[in-house]
Amino acid sequence: MEEFASWRATGRRFTHRGHQIFWRDGGTGTDGEVLLCIHGFPTASWDWHAIWPGLCTRFARVIAADMIGFGWSAKPRNYDYTIADQADLHEQLLREHGIGRYHILAHDYGDTVAQELLARADDRRGHGDDSLVVESVCLLNGGLFPETHRPRPVQRLLAGPAGPLVGVLGSERTFARSLAGVFGPETKPDAEALAQFWILWCSKHGKRNGHKLIRYMAERRKFRERWVGALRETTVPLRLIDGSLDPVSGAHMVERYRELIPDPDVVELPKVGHYPQLEAAEQTLQAILEFHGTRVR
Repeated sequence: MEEFASWRATGRRFTHRGHQIFWRDGGTGTDGEVLLCIHGFPTASWDWHAIWPGLCTRFARVIAADMIGFGWSAKPRNYDYTIADQADLHEQLLREHGIGRYHILAHDYGDTVAQELLARADDRRGHGDDSLVVESVCLLNGGLFPETHRPRPVQRLLAGPAGPLVGVLGSERTFARSLAGVFGPETKPDAEALAQFWILWCSKHGKRNGHKLIRYMAERRKFRERWVGALRETTVPLRLIDGSLDPVSGAHMVERYRELIPDPDVVELPKVGHYPQLEAAEQTLQAILEFHGTRVR
């Protein structure tokens, strides 16, 4: 747990709509490219720890926040948790630090935030606004298309009428079993990793908000045209790195991706599940770096 504790201790804080947000800041410290890392549900920026050192040797600045409602950030009870607000949070952080151009690396729920950020950047460009330019997008497993998303049973329960009760009464054992179920059979998280995920989920009474955070699944259906359109119409370099054995967004999602996305750039990891950055950190890092070394200009 020493590295886990250090991740938190060396983090920074900023205020978003009156609430404290945890974020990490790394990189070479020189002038150059900025990489924004956006985590998934139900975890936090800690998801990036296994590839963080490699990213920080490649990019001048690497930024990863715990989105509001997640990890070490504030988890207000009476709050309207939306993908648009999470996009606002990231754009606020970038603006506060004078960042005008950036690359995106995203996973799961973070993919949806990335789709909204990409749609906004395309909207601004269409109006001659060159602020907050997205220079490339690299996506890991996520529900890019609502028609191929296969939520876990606990996600369906959280999204249903009993959601508030399911979140509060959920046990560590149930949480661990559900989360481990999206990993590949040969790349399961160990007990320590699962305990860390549980700590992140429960900190600051986070369990009570699960039914609110899960609304992103309905948002994906509501805003499908905008968010899928952002991927189909963008002119920036785009790569998908996908663990094929993911029951939520694995090989079946990749098939749909190849159908809808022009000139699809896909790296498939056949023995990996939903968390490539944890299950196959070296392969994932190399796929990210290769993308930036060859496709991104």
